[in-house]
Amino acid sequence: MEPLIQEARSGETRLFFLDAAHFVYGAFQGYLWSFDRVFVKTGSGRQRFNVLGAYDPINQELVTVENEDVVNSKTICKILHKLRYKCGLGRISIVLDNAKYQHCDLVRIRAKKLGIELIFLPAYSPNLNLIERYWKYVKKTCLNSKYHSDFKTFKNSVVDCLRQTNISIEVKATLSSLLTLNFQNFKKSQIQAA
Repeated sequence: MEPLIQEARSGETRLFFLDAAHFVYGAFQGYLWSFDRVFVKTGSGRQRFNVLGAYDPINQELVTVENEDVVNSKTICKILHKLRYKCGLGRISIVLDNAKYQHCDLVRIRAKKLGIELIFLPAYSPNLNLIERYWKYVKKTCLNSKYHSDFKTFKNSVVDCLRQTNISIEVKATLSSLLTLNFQNFKKSQIQAA
């Protein structure tokens, strides 16, 4: 990962971290201490707002594809086209996990046609995908302990938070300390196989 980060910093490639978040209309519980029991209104939990996002930590840019039904290989292809259009002819590298819809032939072939390099993370390593931290930030910022009267209000709250990522100086400052490219490497493992 380190050589890729250096290439991104020097402008040789645009580096994006990609994954989907599925925001379910309902209560996102925050933490509260009280002498009395407190009940929070919530939505039904039957509606979902899906956001497939690609975050560039060097340029602090977010590119999204949003829908209310499903994220699948076609959705991945949509964001690949969107990224190619946004970045022009330059080199693009995308770090993503091994979800089946991201790892399928359709996505690999489309990425190759578009000249996009896909870097798949090892299994069970969401900590290496920076966009996971971004999704946590979005939930904390616009959903934790907040009641939304209907799905449209809920969805607009998420969309507004996403839009602020690319335009707000305050949000960019917060994200620059939260989404750092400092990954810890372990040269020698302390765990031995039995």
